[in-house]
Amino acid sequence: MRIAIYGYKFSRQNLEYLTQVVEECRKRAWELVLEEDLLNHVRSKFDYHLLCDVFNQASDFHQGIDMMICLGGDGSFLRAVRYIRSSEVPILGINTGRLGFLTNISKEAISETFHLIEQKKYEYQKRSLLKVDTEGDLFEGEKYALNELTITKKDTSSMIIVHAKLDNKYLNSYWADGLIVATPTGSTGYNLSCGGPIITPGCKVHIITPIAAHNLNVRPVVVPDHLPIDLSLESRDRTCLVSLDGITKNIKQGEEIRVTKAEFLLNVVKFEHTNFLDTIRNKMYWGIDNRN
Repeated sequence: MRIAIYGYKFSRQNLEYLTQVVEECRKRAWELVLEEDLLNHVRSKFDYHLLCDVFNQASDFHQGIDMMICLGGDGSFLRAVRYIRSSEVPILGINTGRLGFLTNISKEAISETFHLIEQKKYEYQKRSLLKVDTEGDLFEGEKYALNELTITKKDTSSMIIVHAKLDNKYLNSYWADGLIVATPTGSTGYNLSCGGPIITPGCKVHIITPIAAHNLNVRPVVVPDHLPIDLSLESRDRTCLVSLDGITKNIKQGEEIRVTKAEFLLNVVKFEHTNFLDTIRNKMYWGIDNRN
């Protein structure tokens, strides 16, 4: 197998988990391909010597990579997805960060996880992504998001107005600090913090969630993901902020944004002993009540 490894700004404490992943691959004579910035980081900061191939762009994933392993938290996972895009390379997340809804394999289970990969005791969970088109092509090649699109006000305390259409039909004008359009994967991200619902993976929906809406009767809406969502802005400022999984751009008021479902799916590695409901329950401390 040819394994790509991604991580973001390792600490000395977390370096041992990278070393363990490298050793598990070497034991099985699997070829390693590290992200170029990651390799340079561990070489310069920790004098970490490792000879291997590198990747630094999405096109590298159309050249015989069998799986990507991401070490870190959910933020690292989202950055890793930008390399995979439509290549269909499966991705596995090992959590060396904090919460870890996406990187849901614990760092203590690295050895067991590699054994299961070697025995091919895993399957792929399909995750949908957003595709975002703007008049000025703001995001160019980075127009896809696994979690969410967010529109927020910029440098003022004044709220903004986001006009929303669903399937070319007027939905609402949101007077708020901003608006989120999230996938089921992104339902446990910013959407959750703003009172949006948790959606299980595989549901074919998008979630439209206002951020601090001024109208108290405005609530999140769950809509079919095959319907396009069109958004436009009004603001006292000339520009607002629009973000795709952490990539943020300025957008002029009045400029149209179209959100659709991406034409490809992401393959997330899933094992029989892990499931979304367990992850949610454990990460959010459900069931702490002694009666359970």
